[in-house]
Amino acid sequence: MAATPAIPAIPADRAVSGAVVTAIHVAPGRRLPMRAVGSVAAEAGVGLVGDRYHGSRHRHVTVQSAARLAEAADRLGAPVPLPGTRRNITVDTGDVVSVPGAQARIGPVLLEVVRVAAPCRILDDEVGPGAAAALHARAGTVFRIVEGGDIAVGDAYVELPFTPEEAAARATRSREAASIRAGAGARRLP
Repeated sequence: MAATPAIPAIPADRAVSGAVVTAIHVAPGRRLPMRAVGSVAAEAGVGLVGDRYHGSRHRHVTVQSAARLAEAADRLGAPVPLPGTRRNITVDTGDVVSVPGAQARIGPVLLEVVRVAAPCRILDDEVGPGAAAALHARAGTVFRIVEGGDIAVGDAYVELPFTPEEAAARATRSREAASIRAGAGARRLP
């Protein structure tokens, strides 16, 4: 049995920062074109207003890194247009935290990691053959919205300090809360 890799902690005395939101995209429905917006309302526990996942249990917003998209474009041998990835928020630099339960802020909005955003085969249709493979491990992160507010192009993206234990405990609480909401009739999307 292979050993589970250790989850790195961000030291509690610093937050990771320096990234800035460069683009915001929403789509009103599945397979409908993504639309660029300058800002969007993020509702806690619900999602981005005007986006196809608004009202889902926990897939509220996706965040990707333009730096990682540039790597995917190099691997693909063709540009990877932002709306083609079907992600909501693009930040300019670095990796986007992907440890379940870890938290980040975009402007006033508090986000919590749900999972890695795996690239799907739709990307091969949207971007070009081989796009899903090129975006493997570069497709960003799925977050739920813990504290709402408005997100705008130019807002800072800041990852908050955490320990693996804190992140794991938050992730467990989030899954349990989502299960309770699902039983109460919350809409679940694929």
